[in-house]
Amino acid sequence: MELKNLYKVHMGKANCAIDLGDGSERGEYVNQDYILAKLGRPMRSISLMYCYYPLDKGWPGRASVVHASPDVSFAWDYPYDDYFTYQGGIGGSTEGEPFCYMREIRAHGQDVTLTLTIDPHVSDEMLAQIGKDLRPFGRMLLRINHEATGNWFSFNKRCTYQEVADFFVRAARIIKEEAPNVSVIVCIGGVEHADKQEIEMEQEFAQTIPAADIWSVDKYMALHWGWPYDVAEEPGGSSHNRGTVAETYEMTKRSFERFRFLNGGVAKPMVMSEFNADGDVTGPYDQAKMVREFCDLLVKDQATWFTGFTFYQFRDRGRLGLEIEDPNNPEVGIEQPVMDTFRELIQEDWFLPRLTNQDAQQLPVTLRWGGSEDAEGLAMDLHFEGNPHFCELYFEDDTNLMIELGGKWFYKAPKTRFVDLMPLFFKKPLTGPCDMTLRLFAPPASGENDLTLADGLFNSYTTIERLPKLRVRYTPVEK
Repeated sequence: MELKNLYKVHMGKANCAIDLGDGSERGEYVNQDYILAKLGRPMRSISLMYCYYPLDKGWPGRASVVHASPDVSFAWDYPYDDYFTYQGGIGGSTEGEPFCYMREIRAHGQDVTLTLTIDPHVSDEMLAQIGKDLRPFGRMLLRINHEATGNWFSFNKRCTYQEVADFFVRAARIIKEEAPNVSVIVCIGGVEHADKQEIEMEQEFAQTIPAADIWSVDKYMALHWGWPYDVAEEPGGSSHNRGTVAETYEMTKRSFERFRFLNGGVAKPMVMSEFNADGDVTGPYDQAKMVREFCDLLVKDQATWFTGFTFYQFRDRGRLGLEIEDPNNPEVGIEQPVMDTFRELIQEDWFLPRLTNQDAQQLPVTLRWGGSEDAEGLAMDLHFEGNPHFCELYFEDDTNLMIELGGKWFYKAPKTRFVDLMPLFFKKPLTGPCDMTLRLFAPPASGENDLTLADGLFNSYTTIERLPKLRVRYTPVEK
């Protein structure tokens, strides 16, 4: 089939972005090829959970390993937070975690949301080095010391809430001085009681609202925080709870309104950096229903004040994942009912990025990748005579591409020469002749931007010099 009628297409923001957590104290990182094959499209951002306590004994070993003890009876009872450890910083390296995963995420056409719990006693120089580490990774998001009005993380046990708030302002300023490409997220308790107007610990944390680029609250409509040390078995237990979808939505909206008030009436993007209903409490069926009901509320209200949420998470050892980790093999995931719900949601119009056609083009074409909410792609028109038996792309170059056809996305790594598009038609077979659009986007192959370019902090560029060859056949080779 001939590829013709070339034109540029711009990918912009969804009304509400959907992001996805990938690994935490409760589960391992899952590679992006697997996630893409399971979900059918890339996310706006992939969230990674790390900690940085370089002044502590045992660092940079993971807390649950270097401080293992039979006396631990709560997930946060270690000397420092039991997240994966940040391997960068002064004296560190950007070859290991989380940078290897950040590169893979960006090469697959997604932005990075990095959560870092940080010892508030680290020096300005240590914070500056974090900024230097993050400079090549484009328009990424950084969440510093999240859920900061709680009492379980190590940074809260070592400092007063005032000191934690002061540290956020200091860290955000220093890191952004080195890495203006980074948007900083403040994640605190918002309005959490129906009879209150103020956010949690407003006096201490009001200063963080204007210091942040993005506002966030974490909301679990149900949660078993005693996992894995007990079982949520009886109603009314002390290690789990369950709220309502309506209450979660209302408290989130009231939190945004209060944040805006504390910012002089000026709004900033509002997200949930962690969102789910814990299947340990609700069971698998109500979990899916609650996630669906919350998203339906967003659409019903046309909630433009709410810009995105991160589903926590892809694969979980407990019941907070689209998959449960197979207890026999951590590399195997067992789908939960919420997986189908999630796949449906991410294909709905309110949650899809905006694709806008632009000018006609002739090869060669240079494409700009700003990020998953601001990217230029190359589109071309296709005509299918019917449902294909073979639909394949063949490449002769080393471009790194994200490919979209009929709402389904495919990844082409630089050395890949063949991409099979047939999985689209397995789920959505054509019933007759059909016109479709093939779109190509070119995120950076290395996962890093070229900082020698004038705008390299925010953009990367790829020149498309030749188109792939498309093989389409409508019958078996041998009948």
